[in-house]
Amino acid sequence: MGIAGRGFDGDLTSDSTRTDGYVLSTDLAPTILARFGVEIPSQMSGQGIRAEGSIDPGGVEALGDRMAGISSRRGPVIGLSLLIWVVLLGAAVAASRGRAARAGVRLTGLAVVYLPFLLLVAAGLEPSEGAEALIVGLGSPALALATLIALPGYRALAAASAATVLAYAIDVIAGSPLTQLSLLGPNPGLGVRFYGIGNELEALLAVLVVAGTGAALAGFRPGRSRRACARAFLAVGVVAAFVFAAGRFGADVGAAIVLPVGAAVAAAAIAARRRRAALLALAAPFAALALLALTDLVSGANAHLTRSVLDAGGLGSLADVAQRRLQLSAHSFTRPVVFVSLPLIVALAALAIARRERLRGWVAGAPAVRAGLIGAVAATAAGTLANDSGALLLEIGSAYLLVFVGFAWAESAERRPARGTGSEDADKKLQFARNT
Repeated sequence: MGIAGRGFDGDLTSDSTRTDGYVLSTDLAPTILARFGVEIPSQMSGQGIRAEGSIDPGGVEALGDRMAGISSRRGPVIGLSLLIWVVLLGAAVAASRGRAARAGVRLTGLAVVYLPFLLLVAAGLEPSEGAEALIVGLGSPALALATLIALPGYRALAAASAATVLAYAIDVIAGSPLTQLSLLGPNPGLGVRFYGIGNELEALLAVLVVAGTGAALAGFRPGRSRRACARAFLAVGVVAAFVFAAGRFGADVGAAIVLPVGAAVAAAAIAARRRRAALLALAAPFAALALLALTDLVSGANAHLTRSVLDAGGLGSLADVAQRRLQLSAHSFTRPVVFVSLPLIVALAALAIARRERLRGWVAGAPAVRAGLIGAVAATAAGTLANDSGALLLEIGSAYLLVFVGFAWAESAERRPARGTGSEDADKKLQFARNT
């Protein structure tokens, strides 16, 4: 696409892409209308095209090659790495007759948590497909092993979650293109938006932020009061929502809903029997959304939140937006891969419900972890309903929930009382588990 005219010297860009050398076809009409001083109708979603910097055809071409390869690389880099890790875990468990199961689950789980972090690092290195597969496939387990050696228990899980979340937070705040070029980025090559976080990142961040906060509270501050833990969940959820949903940064409307909902439910779960805390927790998502909307308007970010919600054109148009997103979410469940993943997710959910007492026992000594898991489940459910790629959020969110539940299972053995303990102590522990 090219434009000849006064003021167009340099790479073309627009607020639709925020990427040098790239604009959308829907940007053409607003650009022409603005040129002639004609008011742009609110129904138009495009943004005015402008020119910035110097013309760099080579840079535009290289960026296009990277974006075109994101989808094709996901299988060999992400899918193959996950498959190899699972196979090695199964082999280690079989060879050790189960003795290596808990250590293997910890190591594999942390590798999965570190995977998005390594993908961000690889985006900055611009490696070949084979090199990127090695960076992720070997680097993630190596980081996981180093973390397990340095930090015990839930501290390792909290550190891995924090590293991944903070890496993407710093990147989007800095306006770096690495998130965009990561294999878990917004994937503009398939027509998705060019900047901010995509649905894949939204799904895994919902779990890492909320459940990761629970792991941090259990690992680093196990003696904190329930009220303090509730405040910590709410604070982390609101800050994360601001970073990943604000127009100047992550620009993801779903994050403005999913992260506060997860944090609010986690806060309500940890602050049991505290009506005031529960009411504050329920109000947090609405407060966060209002704050983000105000920030978007004041800063003039003109991002997805403003264009799709605030500029919807009244309650009727806003209802149309909500209806369209629900329809798209329902349509996402018609993908062929869902016919394999959805029955598996339903089976795991049914098993979790049937064995809920056993699950409670795994987190009996770590109420913050339990609250974080409950909040992460709520965040995943909210994302499934509110996002236009609901099936994708359900799949990725469920996978990361399974990682955290597996880690809790592995940690439960460390807190299991030795054989020969009196029945009185056992009864106390059972009553504590039920109350928690």
